[in-house]
Amino acid sequence: MNQQTTVPDEFREILENIKEIRDNVGNAVAKYRSADDIVKIMAVTKTVPPEKINFAISQGITLLGENRVQEYLSKKDSYDSSAEVHIIGHLQTNKVKYIINDVSMIQSVDSVKLAGEINRLAVKNNRKMDVLLEVNIGEEASKSGINAGGVFDLAQQMLPFENIRIRGLMAIPPIGADEKIFAHMRELYEKLKELKLANVEADVLSMGMSGDYELAVKHGSTLVRIGTKLFGARKYMEG
Repeated sequence: MNQQTTVPDEFREILENIKEIRDNVGNAVAKYRSADDIVKIMAVTKTVPPEKINFAISQGITLLGENRVQEYLSKKDSYDSSAEVHIIGHLQTNKVKYIINDVSMIQSVDSVKLAGEINRLAVKNNRKMDVLLEVNIGEEASKSGINAGGVFDLAQQMLPFENIRIRGLMAIPPIGADEKIFAHMRELYEKLKELKLANVEADVLSMGMSGDYELAVKHGSTLVRIGTKLFGARKYMEG
């Protein structure tokens, strides 16, 4: 059966976009990476209605990235339960309690204070939280994240937090960034692994969005975060 003919018109563009993104990621891996490298595709859900998100989940895009806690709380009960959810937006310490038991990873840890609150609530809820350290690799004043020089200091400062596991790094390179920026992120990621800290099990480099995901794959990304290229352009969308 031709799957295309069974898809409602409102979802057909999403289906075509998924195919294009998968093809592009696959081609980038084939060109620049080892054949067995896996790059996950995350659907960035900011401003997207649950029915479109659930359609993407039904097509195998089962990793969701949430920017805003309040929006996530308003939509989470409508999501297909098979999806895995990560927080990818700036997270305030007073919002951690609302998501501690619902998400599998927090990609935007950029301070000891935030890490401490995540750890405190993880202990309280008897769980271990996977996190990524967010790097402001372009040193842009408008973006959160630690600077490149602070990555290893933060990882070491988090050593006492036994209910946090650092799984790697996340970054939002500047629009139109030179390849050197992406290469620098890869270097930081590899060095983090080499440090062999007790709280680090680095296997995730979350890098690449709608405008640069193929370049990110070239430079070692293991997870690309796609919004606009997946769901189409919409107001206030980042991805």
